[in-house]
Amino acid sequence: MKQIALIALFLILGVSGVFAQETTPPVPVPTPTPPFYYLQTGFTYHAQWWNNCGPATVTTALSYFGYTNDQARAANWLKPNSEDKNVSPWQLEQFVDTQVPELPVFSLYRYGGSLERLKSLISNNFVVMIEAGYDPERANQGWMGHYLLVVGYDDASQQVITHDSYDGEGLAYSYAHIQEHWQHFNYVYFVIYESAREPELFALLGEDADPRENYINAFELARAEATANSADAYAWFNMGSMLTKLEMYENAATAFDQAFALGMPWRTTWYQFAPFEAYYHVGKYDYVLTMVDTLRNGSNDFVEEAFYYAGLARLALGERDRAINNFNAVLAFNPNFTPAQEQLNQLNTPAP
Repeated sequence: MKQIALIALFLILGVSGVFAQETTPPVPVPTPTPPFYYLQTGFTYHAQWWNNCGPATVTTALSYFGYTNDQARAANWLKPNSEDKNVSPWQLEQFVDTQVPELPVFSLYRYGGSLERLKSLISNNFVVMIEAGYDPERANQGWMGHYLLVVGYDDASQQVITHDSYDGEGLAYSYAHIQEHWQHFNYVYFVIYESAREPELFALLGEDADPRENYINAFELARAEATANSADAYAWFNMGSMLTKLEMYENAATAFDQAFALGMPWRTTWYQFAPFEAYYHVGKYDYVLTMVDTLRNGSNDFVEEAFYYAGLARLALGERDRAINNFNAVLAFNPNFTPAQEQLNQLNTPAP
């Protein structure tokens, strides 16, 4: 434990120096100051069906641009099996960018967001979703992940206004609530925009328009939070997630070790999969398989991302047939999970 603590201290104090050598100073981009109050209108609200917050929320978001389908269209592509526990931001991006050709819209997602970033985007009429921790009393299910469509804010009352597919249209949450629960998902935000407005969006995002710069900035935010409170498990987890994105897998695995030692919700890996990737890349294949078994907890819970990484781990262990079974199981559950299909394609391609 002492060694882990020492490495963790190095992570907090030292990793940023690596980035300082690799990146150039950001070019400041002037951003108009958001007004004290703003509310977007023009949405058609869709209350979610069971276990369907991602498809319902993106359907409401797309209605701003004239989209008239109900949430079934998004659900049929994003989660063909209604038992699917999660829709990731990259899957939402694929849906918006490839499955609604009738609309001139695209999407992107970034990490390390802030209330000021939300205000800037919303007051410029960009459509923004966030993913956050969620534990509504009436659900009585414990901690979960949940998408919110953010449509407004009010500095006077210190509230963010959302279309919450589970709890209601025009639902207000305090700034403090959003700040606390948004951290659980690394302050990720998903933006839908008309293609002609991409330059304007990139100007508002500044250096975060570049994905790698965004990973570094989000890491630095998490590092600052861990420096302020070394017992903040979410800060450690978010550091691990961004270090994984930056392919610094050894450091990422150490950050995840610290996060899990401090205590994360048991459903965390229903929604966020960077720990599987980090542990896989440092050769902890048996540990990846143990994590998948623990995730299932003796039940029939199926998270296709976890099964995908189990397939990668089995492949690395030389269990080719079992790996193929894993990838086929993923595609039987969700035929649109492209990473599994790509693995099968590679396995079925004869060596040159």
